[in-house]
Amino acid sequence: MTPIFLIGYMGCGKTTLGRALARATGRPFYDLDFYIEQRFRSSVSRLFEQRGEDGFRQLEKAMLREVGEFDNAIISCGGGTPCFFDNMDYMLARGRVVWLQATPERLCERLAVSRSRRPLLSALSDSELLDFIKRGLEARRLYYERASAVFDSTQLENRRQISDSVSRFLSVLCSEGTT
Repeated sequence: MTPIFLIGYMGCGKTTLGRALARATGRPFYDLDFYIEQRFRSSVSRLFEQRGEDGFRQLEKAMLREVGEFDNAIISCGGGTPCFFDNMDYMLARGRVVWLQATPERLCERLAVSRSRRPLLSALSDSELLDFIKRGLEARRLYYERASAVFDSTQLENRRQISDSVSRFLSVLCSEGTT
C-alpha cells in the first residue's frame, strides 16, 4: 500500500490523527519533524537556526523522500513541507495526500496552549495569533488545495472525537478504494 501524507497548518492535528490512524490500521507512523530531529540529533528550531531556512528546507526535502519511500506509512508533514521545491508533486506521485483542515479559531485555541514551545508564536497576543494564522493559511492555501483529499480535523479535542475522526477518515479512504 502507498503512503498517506498528512498536510496542513500547524495545530491542525496531523500528529494526533496520524498516531491514532496508525494504531487503528497497524501502519507505521512517522512525524517528519521528529524523524529529522532523530536523524540529526538536533531540534528543528536549532537546525533552522544553524542552516537557515533554505538549508533546513533542503534537509526536509531529503528526509521527506526518505520516509516517503516507506511502504504503508502514515506521514505527518511539517506545515511548510508542501510549500517548498517539488515536495507536493513528490507526495502526490508517491501516495495519498490529505489536507487536514481546521478553522482558524480552532487552530488558535490549540496553538495558544503550546505557544511557549513555538518561537514564532510566543510573543503574540491571542488576536495577533489569530491574524498570524489567517495570513499563514492564506499564504499556503494554493499548496494545500492540491491535496488528493480534504479532511475536517476540527474535532480532535478528546479520545471520543479522535476515535470518531479515525472512523470517518477510514470510511472516506475505503469508499475511495485507497486503503
